[in-house]
Amino acid sequence: MSEEMNLEAENEPQQVMQIIIAEDDVRMRELITTLISGLDAEVIPADTSQHALDLIEAGENVAVVLTDLRMPSVDGIDVVRFARRVNPRTQVVMITGHGTVESAVEALKAGAVDYVRKPFDNVELVHTVKRALEHYCLSIENEQLRRRQLDDVSGKYQLLFGRSQEMGRVQKLIKAAAGYDCNVLITGESGCGKELVARRIHDLSNRHDASFIVINCAAIPETVIESELFGYVKGAFTGADRNKAGLLERANGGSLFLDEVNNASLSLQAKLLRVLQDGSYYSIGNTELKQVDLRIIAASNRDLQTMIEAGDFRQDLYYRLKVIDIDLPPLRVRRQDIPLLANFFLARHAGRLGKTLTGISTKTLGALMRHDWPGNVRELENVILRMAIMETGDRIGEEVLPKELAESSAGKVRSLDVMAPQSLEEVEAYFIRKTLREHSDDRTLTAEILGIDKSTLWRKMKRYGIQS
Repeated sequence: MSEEMNLEAENEPQQVMQIIIAEDDVRMRELITTLISGLDAEVIPADTSQHALDLIEAGENVAVVLTDLRMPSVDGIDVVRFARRVNPRTQVVMITGHGTVESAVEALKAGAVDYVRKPFDNVELVHTVKRALEHYCLSIENEQLRRRQLDDVSGKYQLLFGRSQEMGRVQKLIKAAAGYDCNVLITGESGCGKELVARRIHDLSNRHDASFIVINCAAIPETVIESELFGYVKGAFTGADRNKAGLLERANGGSLFLDEVNNASLSLQAKLLRVLQDGSYYSIGNTELKQVDLRIIAASNRDLQTMIEAGDFRQDLYYRLKVIDIDLPPLRVRRQDIPLLANFFLARHAGRLGKTLTGISTKTLGALMRHDWPGNVRELENVILRMAIMETGDRIGEEVLPKELAESSAGKVRSLDVMAPQSLEEVEAYFIRKTLREHSDDRTLTAEILGIDKSTLWRKMKRYGIQS
């Protein structure tokens, strides 16, 4: 990090950082205060260790604590431990006139980042404190980055992540689609998160600062959808009392998401084809050709190839849309992601409902994992929300399972499914056993399916005591 770095953490509320000096010798305390007063922080001297502890406890932005090792009542090691307990980001530097290897090691073990021996070099002391301030700023920046990542992963895009190979493949396709300005076709059953994939592609692309416009081809009547999409001019039809820009114009520079494009009429398909070919279209009632620059992402919950054979979908439009195609797997084929998603939904809705729910019981998770989820992720979220509302304890139990899940669970119990995994190790062991069982203990095939080599599989089997 450069000497000219800004010690104010980016995007952090503008609080002045504090440096606390815990030193009972008045002259030494004044000297240190003078030496570091030029740093971008408020220097607060403390004449006793108890005074220092009070300042640490009360301080909102204590960046660095300089503490003498030997002080009455509470020694420097206790100050280190207390400061790190109050705020793990606080950097503690030990100053001692009794410097020995043992005391230095003890201070570092307690959580100090550095130590300085008396008599110290003035320049060295200033550099030591400045480094500590820089480390404090870095810790804040790292925390901000972690929060942004968690907001991204645990927020609106959590549903796209999981431990399954299927979702790993989807993630790779999303990144590939985002990196190139081409049309994308997303297919999958209802409730799989097709719009979420489309938004993720847009947000990762170079169009992320422009609009993301959604039009549901199934929700808007055929008589209205063309005017909504292409816009119209005043007098184009009865009730057109003004010019209106269409969604294509609003999406100019950004992305247009055509949800359930399989419901588009053949007439609309022909007009969409022209937009895809050269970016041109006519507003209704207008003879002037308009141009747009946009990316079209389409989604279908039906097999478009079957529709093409039946004459219900244009083959030329299909191939224009399908530059990159992403097929979202249904939840029933990626069951190992269910605990992750279920706990995410529980955390989301418990807070909103004002409830303190610590988790989901093992048997309840087992029932969730055995259900086939015809409504996919959307159905799972609704079930978790219902159970969160009904649960009166601190953990989701079997008593609040919907009837169809409880009955399904009672009829399908298998030896490996009784204990649903919760920890990462349990998940790993569970699916190694499951994959081995489902493929007649074929280790080569099991390793291939799990995405690991045979030697890794052997080590994991040995670790978890798995026999085959």
